Amino acid sequence: MKHLLSTADLSLEDAVLILDTAAEMALLTDREVKKLPTLRGRTVVNLFFEDSTRTRISFEVAAKRLSADVINFAAKGSSISKGESLKDTALTLQAMGADAVVVRHPSSGAPYRLAHADWIDATVINAGDGTHEHPTQALLDAYTLRAHLAGPTGSLRGVRVAIVGDVLHSRVARSNVHLLQTLGAKVTLVAPPTLLPIGVEQWGCAVSYDFDEVLADQDAVMMLRVQGERMNQAFFPSTLEYSRLYGLDTPRMATMGTNSIVLHPGPMNRGMEISADVADDPRSLMVEQVTNGVHVRMAVLYLLLGGMKESAS
Repeated sequence: MKHLLSTADLSLEDAVLILDTAAEMALLTDREVKKLPTLRGRTVVNLFFEDSTRTRISFEVAAKRLSADVINFAAKGSSISKGESLKDTALTLQAMGADAVVVRHPSSGAPYRLAHADWIDATVINAGDGTHEHPTQALLDAYTLRAHLAGPTGSLRGVRVAIVGDVLHSRVARSNVHLLQTLGAKVTLVAPPTLLPIGVEQWGCAVSYDFDEVLADQDAVMMLRVQGERMNQAFFPSTLEYSRLYGLDTPRMATMGTNSIVLHPGPMNRGMEISADVADDPRSLMVEQVTNGVHVRMAVLYLLLGGMKESAS
């Protein structure tokens, strides 16, 4: 396995290998020197055509902890802002000897194009493409779920997860549905009809328009940010109406099981899809998700550049 473009490409064995490797990487945090020499001499390029804080920094930290050289290549302030094409950018990175390219792009499918065109030999990791996928976010979400909800074997089989909100524009939702179902979890999408994509019934998960109806039965709730920047028309009457029907506040959280948890990929719209009180509740694991993101991205870089085990490729 050379690239990570979609969670749909991961078998159960692949996914478990990445999560298990991430758990080993987490042990580094207890060491005085939090680095491994595994990728010394390798170059990892963060190629971001969209703004990012958590994902870009997380990949940078992950690569540096594996002793790789890191180049941060942002669209703003580069030749990309002058109109340079993806192909010419890729050829430039190839000439610089990039071993891995972590790419975020506003167009769905751009990482796939980069990986399969004859432009570059590097490993390509999808850090979010349009409204399509964000596989490492799904992996860190699964890692977080496994840490809190997995049985003695570490399996998520039978764990109930509701993904709530702007599914239509969410690459996180798509990646999570693929991965969580591969891991055996039971996924329910909760959103108004206007924020569900056409063909969602083919995703293989349950769908509900009523948040309150499904909330009490869930082991975990993943709240999605309402992506106003991707909306060129009104998808709901008002932010107040959306929050009333699909926001997670303290009264709603009180109906959840005592061991259930809350996730959010960030950044959060406090007061809209999630109240400030819920965001700061001990059962809300957003900060832990960020920490786990470093472990998971270390595992992905380690396995792809160090060589994924043949049994899982």
